[in-house]
This record gives sequence, structure tokens and C-alpha cells, in this order.
Amino acid sequence: MKSNSHEIYADYFNQRQEDFRNKLICDASQVRDKIDEIHRVGNIDLLENAHKLVMYALGENDSLASFAEKEGVVWAQHDLTLSFKLEWVQSIRRTMWRFLEEFHEENKDKKVNLFKLERQVNDAIDQFLNGFFLSYSRYKDALLASQRELVENLSAPIIPLSDSVCVLPLIGEVDEDRVETIEGKTLPEIKKLQIETLIIDFSGIAQIDTTSMNRIMKTINGTYMMGCECIITGLRPQIVRTLIKEDLQFDPKVITKGTLEQTVNDFFFAK
Repeated sequence: MKSNSHEIYADYFNQRQEDFRNKLICDASQVRDKIDEIHRVGNIDLLENAHKLVMYALGENDSLASFAEKEGVVWAQHDLTLSFKLEWVQSIRRTMWRFLEEFHEENKDKKVNLFKLERQVNDAIDQFLNGFFLSYSRYKDALLASQRELVENLSAPIIPLSDSVCVLPLIGEVDEDRVETIEGKTLPEIKKLQIETLIIDFSGIAQIDTTSMNRIMKTINGTYMMGCECIITGLRPQIVRTLIKEDLQFDPKVITKGTLEQTVNDFFFAK
């Protein structure tokens, strides 16, 4: 049930909603020029949401947490600036208190516990901000985790050619971080996909240092421990020279072929 004081305050703000919006826009100097842009980008009605927050702050409402969570997600989805949001909410708080002050000047005969009202309003707005920032942060963290997983998959994409044959094309620069991703993905994927033959193509590698190459060679040797045959294709002359210079050798079981195309043809088209 809404308290009688809540209804009185709600009616006051509803009757002066247009005046409140105008005063709020004047107060939020850094945000007012962005109101239309934010509405266009994220379909977010800042003025309507400001009125909702005022109504929540004037009386207990279980929907405040849900409102804050939704606001945080939408703000994060459209990558809107947090400083704008913080200034906007603080402007709502300041403007709201100016209107409450005017209300009590106009209604001096009404006895109101201002300390209780102050706690209620400020606590509600603080709860909104906390919920908003937590929701925003959770969404961003989940997005970063998803992007990190995508980058890792693109860094070591194991592509099935058949039920038992897969190819791992290595592209770009291979450094220690990239090798760690390759190590962390290759052996589990061999087990998961039940790969019998893994073709690792080096033709797209732009650069690789000796340490990283040595770790890749150990990973290749590990594929045999998993019962998976490994075929190396596309070794470029500079990589071969590095192997010779550093006296690095593949396990004798490792098969090397000139190109990925040749290897695929041998597997699927050779008579």
C-alpha cells in the first residue's frame, strides 16, 4: 500500500512534471545536449526515466531494483558514457530536492519528518545508482568474456574437414600468449572432437620466435600422446632456417607436406 504522504508528493510532481523537466534540463548542463542523441542511439527516454526514478524515490517500490538493472544493461549495450548517467542522476536528485523544498514552503501547515524523507529519497536514488552500476558492470564483464572467447577461437580455429580430420591454420604473428591459447585448445579439442588426424598449416604465419616454435613443437608431439596423427604443412623457408639454426626437430612421426591444398587432395581426392 502506498502511504498518504507518498500520494501527496506523487500528485505534486505529476502536476508539475513539465516544470520539473525544464528545471532538470537546465541543471544538467553537460547532459542536455545529449538527450536527443541518447534517445536516437539507445531509444532511451531520459526525461521519462527521470520521472520514474522520482516516483520510485518518493515511495517504497520493489520495481526499483528491476528498473536499475534494465537501465544498466541498456546503457552498457549501447556503450553510453557513465559520466553522463552519473551527472544526470545527480541532477535529478538536486532538482527533486528543490521541488520538495518548494512544496514545503507552500504547505508549511503540514507536519513532515524531513529527516525520514531525506533518508528515503537519497537511499532510493543511491540504491538505483548501485544497481545500475552493478548491472552495467556485469553486462560489460560478460561481453568481454565473450569477446575473449571469440578471439581465442579465432587465434586457434580448429576446422573439421571430416568426422576424423581437422585443420588448424596458424595466421599472423605467433607469440607466447598465442601459443598458450593454441596449447590450451588443441589437446582438449582432439579429445572432444575425437580427431584422428590434425593438419597444422604454417603458411599464414607472419612471424614466430624460437621459444614459441619450440612450445608448438611440444604441443605437436603431445597430439601423438592423444592418439592423433599430426601433419605439418606450409613451412616457410625462414621458419625452416630457424629450425635448422636452433637445431629444432619435429618428432620422427610427424608428417610434413608442402601445402595445405596438397594435403587435402591427398586425403580426399587421391586415388
